Amino acid sequence: MTKKKRTAGTEGPLPGSEHAVVTELYQRFGPGSVMFQPTVDRLPTVWVGRDELPEVLRFLRQLPQPYAMLYDLHGVDERLRVRREGLPPADFTVFYHLLSPERNSDVRVKVALAADDPRLPTATGIWPNANWYEREVWDLYGIVFDGHPHLQRIMMPRTWQGHPLRKDHPARATEFDPYALDAAKQDLEQEALRFVPEEWGMNRSSAHADYMFLNLGPNHPSAHGAFRIVLQLSGEEIVDCVPDIGYHHRGAEKMAERQSWHSYIPYTDRIDYLGGVMNNLPYVMAVEDLAGIRVPARVETIRVMLCEFFRITSHLLFLGTYIQDVGGMSPIFFIFTDRMKAYDVIEAITGARMHPAWFRIGGLAHDLPRGWDRLVREFCDWMPRRLDEYEKAALKNGILRSRTIGVAQYDTREALAWGVTGSGLRATGFDYDLRKARPYSGYQNFDFEVPLAHNGDVYDRATVRLEEMRQSVRIIRQCLENMPAGPYKADHPLTTPPPRERTLQHIETLINHFVGVSWGPVIPAGESCRMVEATKGINSYYLTSDAGTMSYRTRIRTPSFPHLQQIPSVIRGSLVADLIAYLASIDFVMADVDR
Repeated sequence: MTKKKRTAGTEGPLPGSEHAVVTELYQRFGPGSVMFQPTVDRLPTVWVGRDELPEVLRFLRQLPQPYAMLYDLHGVDERLRVRREGLPPADFTVFYHLLSPERNSDVRVKVALAADDPRLPTATGIWPNANWYEREVWDLYGIVFDGHPHLQRIMMPRTWQGHPLRKDHPARATEFDPYALDAAKQDLEQEALRFVPEEWGMNRSSAHADYMFLNLGPNHPSAHGAFRIVLQLSGEEIVDCVPDIGYHHRGAEKMAERQSWHSYIPYTDRIDYLGGVMNNLPYVMAVEDLAGIRVPARVETIRVMLCEFFRITSHLLFLGTYIQDVGGMSPIFFIFTDRMKAYDVIEAITGARMHPAWFRIGGLAHDLPRGWDRLVREFCDWMPRRLDEYEKAALKNGILRSRTIGVAQYDTREALAWGVTGSGLRATGFDYDLRKARPYSGYQNFDFEVPLAHNGDVYDRATVRLEEMRQSVRIIRQCLENMPAGPYKADHPLTTPPPRERTLQHIETLINHFVGVSWGPVIPAGESCRMVEATKGINSYYLTSDAGTMSYRTRIRTPSFPHLQQIPSVIRGSLVADLIAYLASIDFVMADVDR
C-alpha cells in the first residue's frame, strides 16, 4: 500500500477521526501507515500495508476494550472494478472485519495485494477461527497465508482446478468443458476423499493403544445435512476430530455476480433454508443503503413480524431434532404440527411457506392481505401454551437433563475467540443481541427481553432458544397491535418493482418499472455491510457495487460456519454420544455453512 504523509500546513482532523478506533490506530501507527476509507455503511474502514498487518491486528486484539472477535475475513478480486477512486492500487483485497462487543463497534481492516505476489501472514495466532476463513480465501482466490497450519481446500474438492471467485474463473456450467466421469477419474475422486491422519498431525497409535478413525457423515442422521466429521477415538473417547465441509457448496457468492440486484433475492432464501425472509433482510437493507432508500414504518414492522415468525419455525425444528438426538421421540411430531400452524400464517401473508423471497428492495412484494390480523392473533394465543408443554415434557425431563447438562461446555471468552454468535454466545451469559445492541428495521420500538443462560452447555443452548420463541411471540403480538398505516414500498426510483398502481398513472414510474424488471436497477457505487440477529446467530451481507446492474462482490457471512469450526476445541475428551448432543445444540444448516 502506498503510504500518504500529511504535508506541512494541512490542519484539521484526520480522515475518520470521528471513529475512536481509527484515532487509536493513527496514534499508534501514524497517519502514514493507516489510510481511512469512507464507506456507505459508515463502518470504520482502514487500509494498512502487508508488513504492518500482523502488528495492527494484534494491537486491535489487545486494546483495553479489545476487538475480541474476528467476525469475518475474506477477499475481493479488484481487477475488473472501475470505481476505485481514492483507494490503493490492488489486484486483490483481503479484509478483516473485527467486532468488539464491549465497545459495540466494528472495524474493517483491508490489505491490498498484487496478482504476482498474493501472500499474507496468517492470523491464526491471534484469532483461532482465522483458520477456516483463510483456507476459504486460499481456496476461492488463491491467496496464500504464510504460517497457516493446514492450508488446503475447504469448499472445493481437492482435485478442483483454479480459484472460483476470481473474475476470470467461469461462472456457469456451460462455460466449462463437458463433464465426463470415467473409471480413472472416479478412482481419483474417491482417493482424494481418503482421510490421512498424518496430514492433520494425528498419530495412528500411542504407546498404549491404537486409535480408531471413524467417519461420521457426510450422510448420517445426526450430522444434520451433508457434513462429515472424522473422529480419532480411543475406545469411545474422542481424542481429536476434523470437521469436513463443502459438500453443500453451490457458489452462492459467485452467482450474485451474474444476477441483477432484484433477481438475486430468491437465492438468499436458500442460504439458511430454515430462515426464510430472515435471509432477505440483511441483503435488501445493504442494497437500500447503497441506493439511499429509506423504507416506510409499515414496511419495517411487517419485516420484523415475518422475521420473528421464521425465528419460531426455525427454533421449533431445532427443539424437535434436539430432543430426538438425545433420545426423545414424541415431541418432534407435536413440534411439526406447530410449525405448520406458523407456516399457514406465513403462506397466507406471502403466498409461500419456506422460501417466500418476499422482501423487496425498498419494501415488500405486496401489502398484508385481508384477515392477516385474525390469523396472527390466533397463532399468538396458541403458541405460548405449547411452549410451556415442551418445557415441562422435555426440558424438565430427568433423562434429557442428565444427557445435556455440563456437556460440550464453553465460556464467553472461548465463544468470542471462535466467532460464536446468537444463542450459543448468550448461553454463556453474555448479553449481546443485535436487535438490542444495534436496533435495525425498527426493533428499537419493541419491548422484549434477551434470554440468557450461564453454563454454556448443551442444555443451556436449548433453554435460551425456547425462551427466544416466547419473546418472538411477544414481538409479533406488538406488531399486530401497533401496525402502522402507509405504503408497503418506498417511493424511490430504484425500488424494484414500484407499486403497480403507480405505473398506470405516472410515466416516470412506468419507465423505472421497465428498466428495473428488464435489466435491473443501477445501484450507485459503494460498499455496505448490514448485519442481523438471524435464527442461528449474526448473519450479514457485505455488498460492493461498481455502479452496475448487479453486485461486483457479495460476501455472505453466516453464523453456522464459525460454529462448526469450534467443534474440535469443545469436544476433545468427550464421548461420541456427547458429540451427537453437541451437534444437535449448535443448530446449524449446511447450506448456511457452505453457501
